[in-house]
Amino acid sequence: MSLSDTTADTHYTTLALACVRGYAIQSGNPFLPDGDTHTPLANLTPVQTKRILAAGDAAELPLHYFKRSRLLPRVEWALGVLRGLQPASLLDIGSGRGTFLWPLLAAFPHLPVTAIDADPRRAKLLAAVQAGGIERLTTRQADATALPFPDSHFDVITLLEVLEHIPDTQSALAEAVRVCERALLITVPSRPDDNPEHIHLFDEDRLRQMLAVCGVSRVKCGGVPGHLTILAQK
Repeated sequence: MSLSDTTADTHYTTLALACVRGYAIQSGNPFLPDGDTHTPLANLTPVQTKRILAAGDAAELPLHYFKRSRLLPRVEWALGVLRGLQPASLLDIGSGRGTFLWPLLAAFPHLPVTAIDADPRRAKLLAAVQAGGIERLTTRQADATALPFPDSHFDVITLLEVLEHIPDTQSALAEAVRVCERALLITVPSRPDDNPEHIHLFDEDRLRQMLAVCGVSRVKCGGVPGHLTILAQK
């Protein structure tokens, strides 16, 4: 079944629509009528919605990334903590294919979010969603060890399933602390796995030590199946 035959119950449809429109804008390829590209997302008709999603399917865009599925425990944990914190702004480091970002945008419809990823293909996907009409989303391709933002620029930082991928984890953590005003949410695998991109395995003591080096001592550690969870507050 193509995405154009689905509903908002099965997909993050608004984000998928934005993605298709953004790719059309980025590429300069007029595979959508101007009205479909520039009409505010909230004002699209059912006919326009179906046409845009069909165009995305025809262009073989990665719209399967927008499928709704049962939230992973680590995502549920992060969203629950954020509901308590009620951040004024948020930087998501290593947004990837949107496993956390799409539920975040859906759960916090007014939160200004900046999403970054070092991978150019994933950064392009994120940028398409922004360009297609998600105005409160800002995206950039960026290195987690050299963040292009001023000190204390974001109220809350999320680093979910990121640190285990980065060779210089201490620098990445120091940068996250630097640009954070209030709190960091971190998750990492808690046991070995067969993912060749996972080059580190952390335990609670090591993460506490790394945060202490960055000047952060208010740390609450927990866990969900297969993962450590960290709430670090400045």
